[in-house]
Amino acid sequence: MDLHKILKMLVGVLGLAGIIFLIRIISKGDEAIKAAALDGDTAIVEPMAIVAYIILGMILLFVVFFVLKNLVTNTGSLKSTLIGLGAFVGVLVIAYVLSGGDTNVYKYNGIEATSGQSQMVGAGLIAFYILICASAVTMLFSGIKKMIK
Repeated sequence: MDLHKILKMLVGVLGLAGIIFLIRIISKGDEAIKAAALDGDTAIVEPMAIVAYIILGMILLFVVFFVLKNLVTNTGSLKSTLIGLGAFVGVLVIAYVLSGGDTNVYKYNGIEATSGQSQMVGAGLIAFYILICASAVTMLFSGIKKMIK
């Protein structure tokens, strides 16, 4: 058997399992599932989640495999990919340096956040703002360039 047939059978089995688990969830009803979840019983939903995790894992595995395969076979794209990755890491480093720790004490469910955790959250927000501004400027220049031509 070749890989294509094996993958088609695997997709069929996972799809059939997903349909069966979905029918079980629908037949049980929302209220019964919510009541069972409040008691800590998630047995009706867990099989569907496991199938979803398996499918997500397979998708991530295939994406990583084919991206790496393309980077190895096409060395021209490797340079531009590394430049983009370096720029992204640079944005993350700049955001981390700019974020600085917070002197406020934050609590969630009685657990205090450390200053390192606060700095990481701040770095994530600053990186998000930098990337939003960069994409807006890029779209603006692209639009202006198209209007000029």
